[in-house]
Amino acid sequence: MFYADFPETLELRGETIPLDTALFRYPFRVRVQGDKAVVLDLHGADHFFQVFHYPDGIYLTSFGKRGDSPEELVSAENIRWNRGFLWALDANKSELVRFGFALSGDSLLRQEAVPLDKEILRALDFVQYDDSAFIVPDYSGNSRFCMVNRQGKLLRKMGAIPSVDEDALKNARPALAQAWRSFIDYNPRNGVLAAVTQLGEVIEVYNLKDSTHVVRIGPHGEPEFQVSQGYGIPTGIMGFSDVQVTDSAIYAVFHGRSFKEIARSAQKGIDLPDGGQYIYVFSLSGEPLRKYVLDHYIYGISVDEQKGIITATDVNKDEPIIEYRMK
Repeated sequence: MFYADFPETLELRGETIPLDTALFRYPFRVRVQGDKAVVLDLHGADHFFQVFHYPDGIYLTSFGKRGDSPEELVSAENIRWNRGFLWALDANKSELVRFGFALSGDSLLRQEAVPLDKEILRALDFVQYDDSAFIVPDYSGNSRFCMVNRQGKLLRKMGAIPSVDEDALKNARPALAQAWRSFIDYNPRNGVLAAVTQLGEVIEVYNLKDSTHVVRIGPHGEPEFQVSQGYGIPTGIMGFSDVQVTDSAIYAVFHGRSFKEIARSAQKGIDLPDGGQYIYVFSLSGEPLRKYVLDHYIYGISVDEQKGIITATDVNKDEPIIEYRMK
């Protein structure tokens, strides 16, 4: 099903939250729970994660030390709260790592690592389905998601890439899967799993309680790519960069800038802002509800519907945490 526009467009102006700590390199994700906010710095020098008291921005601690030792992380793709714990994904080590707060409450300790099944190709995102299972995207091209148990073993695969490119589906599934890389989120309260494509403009909504599946394609269409030496090389647009499923809606950060525009600007020595200037809001069945136009270019979001607040990360600013109040 296609959508052409949103029935409502609103402009939002953000308020910068001052932070009393060292500069970030690439603040990719922010996860807020209660009075704590965790920021994932994708290229963090010493640690991948910084914890702040929220909303005053007072620095609390750093964790997820970067390094090659068994107790360190080589990479960090995403982080998720699960009550008092935090789960992180290290794609290079192919493992999920659980951190917990020390008794003092002012530091986080690595508590366990869950190695992912060797049948799973380089997981780049994850959600916790329940206390006994995780969902990670499948990049083999043969399905859409992998369900793994608490020990990281593959339980089953589900879904399929909803592409109309029959040639790629037949002859270039791994490249197609790369082009269809998606960011995901899951809300266990309503059973909704959402996936938004990093390229193009496609949102998928899976209701895991009633087994329904909706695909919504926007004006920019499905991901565009060329196959080169077995890899999918993007040729269309930068699409979405984050998604959150709340109790009543789906929020997704959208970019919409073409790779041609990015290349032309680079040739002219023009530095375009990095990130998306839009937050798209969909119903839990994928219907477009509203579009927020922002005064910053952002990557990650954390939505608190009860307070009407969206916390976002702006990788272009020295003080990268922006707070928006929804209208």
